[in-house]
Parts: sequence; C-alpha cells; structure tokens
Amino acid sequence: MDYEQARFNMVEQQIRPWEVLDARVLDLLHKVKREDYVPQVYRSLAFVDMEIPLGEGDLMWSPKIEAKVLQALQLGGHDRVLEVGTGSGYLTALMAHQAGVVVSVEMRPDLKNEAERKFKAHGLTNIQCREGDAAREWTDDGGYDAIVLTGSTPLLPAAYLKRLSPGGRLFAIVGEGDAMQATLVTCLASGNFRTDRLFETSVPALKNALEPERFVF
Repeated sequence: MDYEQARFNMVEQQIRPWEVLDARVLDLLHKVKREDYVPQVYRSLAFVDMEIPLGEGDLMWSPKIEAKVLQALQLGGHDRVLEVGTGSGYLTALMAHQAGVVVSVEMRPDLKNEAERKFKAHGLTNIQCREGDAAREWTDDGGYDAIVLTGSTPLLPAAYLKRLSPGGRLFAIVGEGDAMQATLVTCLASGNFRTDRLFETSVPALKNALEPERFVF
C-alpha cells in the first residue's frame, strides 16, 4: 500500500471538502503518521472515512473529525491541554505537536499503555498519560487552555468549564442518539462563555458520561 498517496487522498478528498483549510492542520496531517496509531489489523483502513474499532465499543474518530477539532481549537505552543479519552493516541499526538503540554486521561490500561509506547517511539515527550475516569471531571493537574472530550456526552459537565483559563476552549460532542452537536465553548472571562455549534455528528458516549435525570412514572 502506498501510504503517502493514501494520506494525500485523505487530505484532499475528505479533509479539505469538510472546510478544514488551516495550513498548519493540513501540514500536520501529512507529518504525523496516522497508520502508526491504528490497530495493526485495521492498518489498511487508516485513511478511510470511517471510525475504526478499538475494542470494547470504543472507536477512533474519522480523519475529518480529528482535523475539524484541531482547526477549531487553534492550539498554541504554550497551551496546556486536557484530553478525556486517549483512545488510539493519534489525536493526542496531533495536539502534542501544536501545544505545550497534553494531559491525556484513559480508563482502559491497555489503550493507555499502547499509546504511551507509541508516544515514546515517536519521541513525544510533552504528553502526560493518566489512567482514570474523567468523563465528568478531572480534579488533578490544574487548569487548562484547551479541553477535548473524545467521546460524546449527553450533558456537558459544568465542572470542565471551571477548569478553562480565560481564552480557553472546550470541544465536546453533546447530545444523544442522532441529535448530537459538536460544540466549542470559549471562556471569554471568568464565568463568561461563548458556545459555537460546529457540526452535527454521532459518536459513542464516554463511559460514565453525565446524563440528564430520567423521570420514572
């Protein structure tokens, strides 16, 4: 398989048509080898417009969503990022190339350990891997300039808004069923937020994600 041609096709046929035109993002998609982060059995599908299984119901986002998130976050070299759900580690690696530090939290030890191995192999030293459940809150490691939830959540946890520094951005896919909105929340000042809805999609929820109260009659 010609990986470089497949990567080029991914960018030109999937990413650009989805209005991802940020040159920094497009260059990064060529630089960070997506196939190195895909499970070996699915390596030939690394550049296909699909979600790739990671086991236990977890999925790797499609390339166009990963690119859209990077473009929305506009990470800078001094940014401190929290990622909820390491998964394959590919999005983590992309963000690590743009940000100062990425703290990535993963519930599954197998995914965390495999991702750490890949980060080390690629010389990514600004990623701090944590094992734990951060679907509703992550009380360790201080505040952040950017937060990304890599699974959907029926309700956006207010706890994470409090962890954003002024100017900080939070990306989350909010909703249930087919009614999910990719959402970017920007902290304009302490306690003051702007919410932008970026696109519609549907992805599996984070395990133990915050849910609305259900009325039982």
